[in-house]
Amino acid sequence: MSFATLKLSAPILTALADLGYEKPTAIQNKAIPHVLAGRDIIAAAQTGTGKTASFVLPLLEQLHSRYKKTDHKLRGKRIRALILVPTRELAVQVEASISQYAKHLEISSMAMYGGVDAQAQKQRLIWGIDILVATPGRLLDMAHQRALYFDELDMLVLDEADRMLDMGFIDDINKIIERLPEQRQNLLFSATISDDVRGLAKRTIHKPVEISIGRDSASKPKIQQWLVTVDKSNKSALLSHLISTQNWQQALIFIETKHGAAKLVSQLEKRGIAAECIHSGRTQDIREQLLSDFKSGKIKFLVATGIAARGLDIGELSLVVNYDLPGQVDDYIHRIGRTGRAGATGEAVSLVSKDNFRELCAIESRLGHIIERKEFSEFPVKKTVPVSILNFESKNDKAKGRQAASKQARSPKPRSFKAGSNQPKVNQAKKAHIRSPWPAK
Repeated sequence: MSFATLKLSAPILTALADLGYEKPTAIQNKAIPHVLAGRDIIAAAQTGTGKTASFVLPLLEQLHSRYKKTDHKLRGKRIRALILVPTRELAVQVEASISQYAKHLEISSMAMYGGVDAQAQKQRLIWGIDILVATPGRLLDMAHQRALYFDELDMLVLDEADRMLDMGFIDDINKIIERLPEQRQNLLFSATISDDVRGLAKRTIHKPVEISIGRDSASKPKIQQWLVTVDKSNKSALLSHLISTQNWQQALIFIETKHGAAKLVSQLEKRGIAAECIHSGRTQDIREQLLSDFKSGKIKFLVATGIAARGLDIGELSLVVNYDLPGQVDDYIHRIGRTGRAGATGEAVSLVSKDNFRELCAIESRLGHIIERKEFSEFPVKKTVPVSILNFESKNDKAKGRQAASKQARSPKPRSFKAGSNQPKVNQAKKAHIRSPWPAK
């Protein structure tokens, strides 16, 4: 199937061809026809599956179809489509995709988020925006200041809904939805469909079509996963060794804390490896510049806290490193989902110490398989990381099966009695004391 069979118009198809897009992905094949038909949808799809295009392309098509008969100057200056996202990075990424897909259309878009001067954003809203990509907090601020109105809004997209709920945006989302017109099309995209996400969908979406695309992208063979067990004190030295000996050209390195990110950059630089770090403590301008330099190849090794786990789209990133394993399995899935995107192959490496065993068990249970372990003789481990809990479960299940079979074989067979003299005799003395509950006649 090609994009042309999805009934997209010529300007959009030309933009896709310019970008080198040939065939739609599974989520695009399933979602786009439903969106074009005006249906509400709930879609479960992992990062790297092309989900952004699955709602942006039909959204552009619908706006383009409505605008063909309308003079551009007479459209008005109200927002027609609102896309809510959890982070500033994702807002920037989604808006960039809209600009690419709509470059042959007269449709305007804007990314709006906190951490930057609001005055420039207000001015853009005055000029008029067709598609607004926004984080919930800044959107509510603007609404309270009466800088934007939703009376002509036709479409609402909740992107990465699970992440927005994890970040505590549920109250903001509910307040935003209360301001929107009741007659609108609703699209919800989420990596996981939890009970909380279903609760949000129930309040927001009317009779949706549900779409689910395969298993977690982490379990797909396009991402080669392996780990190295290491003592915590040797992690930075091991990372430097791997960068040098494995000939790594570029890597996104995930770590849990801001302090740890700055410390790791310093340790790498002492070993002659240039690196930068990105986390919530750095200004928005600096973060955007670092991401731009990383995408262009100026920065080879970027140490990031979880803030970059979602919303960072680097087309040819071949390697992700988990310097620290995350506490939540979904975070691991989204971290390694930064590589192996759009059908490309990728590699995900984790440095695991003994105190990460609990997180490792949870991750391997979700994946349904044991992650390959590699050893490096230069870094012998003093505190051994136990084998996966999956091994224990497998062995215990086999042991329980053997014990049950053995117990059954040893247990005496139940006695069976035939009518007649072989029946057990009742002690007559005891029988005499047994009283019938019924009165004697």
